[in-house]
Amino acid sequence: MAEIIRLKDFIDKRGILTVLDSEIKFKVKRVYYMYKLNGERGGHRHKKTTQALITISGSCKIFTNNGKIRKTFFLNKKNKCLILKPNDWHLMNNFSKDCILFVLCSEKYKKNDYIYTPYKN
Repeated sequence: MAEIIRLKDFIDKRGILTVLDSEIKFKVKRVYYMYKLNGERGGHRHKKTTQALITISGSCKIFTNNGKIRKTFFLNKKNKCLILKPNDWHLMNNFSKDCILFVLCSEKYKKNDYIYTPYKN
């Protein structure tokens, strides 16, 4: 099931440094970010890919369903990271105008890794 993890912040008079170190439990093979978002994104799950999602600006909602549990997450802090497992069908929406959604993936893009059919529960 999808889960929120907190990233480490190091704060001093120069500002805040947020670190992704051992918090991400997979080898990162793909990185991308989305911005100027409207409508919905996602609408799928994966066969193999695990993802880590961080709003580095603004906010958004992410609905998840793993076939047993449905849950909506609100990402609105730069040190809040949503981990999506391959079986987490997800739909992203309610993007603020300044939303930048940063995504780290355990696999490179492969069209056949995507499952678009939602769970029936």
